[in-house]
Amino acid sequence: MTALVAIRNLTRIFDVSKPWLNRVLERRPRALLTAVSDVSFEIPERKVYALVGESGSGKSTIGKMVVGLLQPTEGSVEVQGVDLSRETDQARIEAVRSDIQMIFQDPFASLNPRWKVRDIVAEPVAAKGGNTHGLAERLLEQVGLSALDAGKFPHEFSGGQRQRICIARALASEPRLIVCDEPTSALDVSVQAQVLNLMSDLKDEFGLTYLFISHDLTVVQHMADTIGVLYLGRLVEEASPDALFDDPKHPYSQMLLAAAPKMDGFGREVDPPKGEIPDPINPPSGCAFHPRCPIAVDRCRSERPELRAIRGTRVACHLAQ
Repeated sequence: MTALVAIRNLTRIFDVSKPWLNRVLERRPRALLTAVSDVSFEIPERKVYALVGESGSGKSTIGKMVVGLLQPTEGSVEVQGVDLSRETDQARIEAVRSDIQMIFQDPFASLNPRWKVRDIVAEPVAAKGGNTHGLAERLLEQVGLSALDAGKFPHEFSGGQRQRICIARALASEPRLIVCDEPTSALDVSVQAQVLNLMSDLKDEFGLTYLFISHDLTVVQHMADTIGVLYLGRLVEEASPDALFDDPKHPYSQMLLAAAPKMDGFGREVDPPKGEIPDPINPPSGCAFHPRCPIAVDRCRSERPELRAIRGTRVACHLAQ
């Protein structure tokens, strides 16, 4: 199957140092934060690839690099075979970027409070001089709102309705790829289900491809075709939902699944996750998870594990069988 998005050895390092004079006076070196470290994966066309992990694992940073809001420090992001960070043909870059949209975590913060919904939804098309007559009304009805809502302002809607407006805006330019950065985390559970069902239906109707970013494994279980588990900027496991939930092979994936809520889990006692995420400015040597891993051995502390295939799953663990 053809990959719409191909990510190769993606790395992003941020300089979080104090100003030069402060470093000189305090005799401190530069502080470099590695948000994403050597991540590689592919997203086939019309499929859903989900990135999950704790806060600070680099999920949103990858999403921003895919849409072009951040440039990679190393590695590449190819969309439709075009590396947006290295391509010199501006026409090809514009053609690919018009096929990419993003849905942000906070729907209210991503909507201009002074614009009517009609202008917000039609903005991606209006910015390129396209015909926007009746566009917003048609898209609002497709996402379950009324055409009359086009004349309202964002503050007149609930959180779930605002997220539907964001989805309508993302659909306006007829994209092929939509990056969803925690699109349901700010919503109530019942509204989450409505939005996820809507996104699933729209994927089938319009032939969309999703990069779905979430910290909650249970949210992506029934929506994703492939799940990538991130830890401290590193991809530690990649598997189908069935394989990951039935037989997680990385200790970090096992910890996440053990802590996830379960319908039949009333009264169960689960040990909370051990330890804290290490400092990304000074990450551990070897496997980044070894300070929290219950089965770590000396090799884990000194040698970084490579992603290797085990029964249809890719896992970065020396001890995975």
